[in-house]
Amino acid sequence: MLEAQSKTRTRKLPAADRRRQIIEVAMALFSAKGFEGTTTREISRAAGVSEAIIFRHFATKEDLYAAIIDFIIQERSERFFAELTQAMDKRDDADVFETLAFRILETHREEPALLRLLLFSSLEGHKLSQLFMESQVRPVYDLLSGYIRQRAREGAFRKADAMVLVRGFLGMVSHHSLITVIYGDSFIHKTNRVMAREFARLFLQGVHITSSKR
Repeated sequence: MLEAQSKTRTRKLPAADRRRQIIEVAMALFSAKGFEGTTTREISRAAGVSEAIIFRHFATKEDLYAAIIDFIIQERSERFFAELTQAMDKRDDADVFETLAFRILETHREEPALLRLLLFSSLEGHKLSQLFMESQVRPVYDLLSGYIRQRAREGAFRKADAMVLVRGFLGMVSHHSLITVIYGDSFIHKTNRVMAREFARLFLQGVHITSSKR
């Protein structure tokens, strides 16, 4: 990635393109060396710009971290929450959980640097980790736990701690991504769509109340 991006050294890019290039270079370096091990000087060299240019686009390193989250997630988030809410409105439980699992798995497949970035940020006590939790993870917990509570009130789901159920479901999905993206999966070779469907089926078998027992 860095080699390809360094080809822009001799070209003057529009501001939006330059900003995107800096973000991509920073992501590559942070995911390979961590936050503590990466300097703005290294980012500037890899991007083929001066440090002054970097700080022109991002006044502080914190601004750059926030931009990375937006770059990876923002465009996907709107589509993701729209699909999830639509399935929830229809009370299509299988679609709700399969959609959630599939979108998470696809994000990790398309942006493998994301998992490495989050692991580095957590291990280094970096604020990017908390930023991601508050801006991306908490809204999913709130939305999904609310749906589970509603379905329990409607008699479709067993009564249980909704937050624990959300943790259990996301745990299956996240572990699969971790094994696949970080370690390389030598156990299971199935598409993300198949895995998402299987995770949803297994989860719903545990929480659904069968029609005969309602």
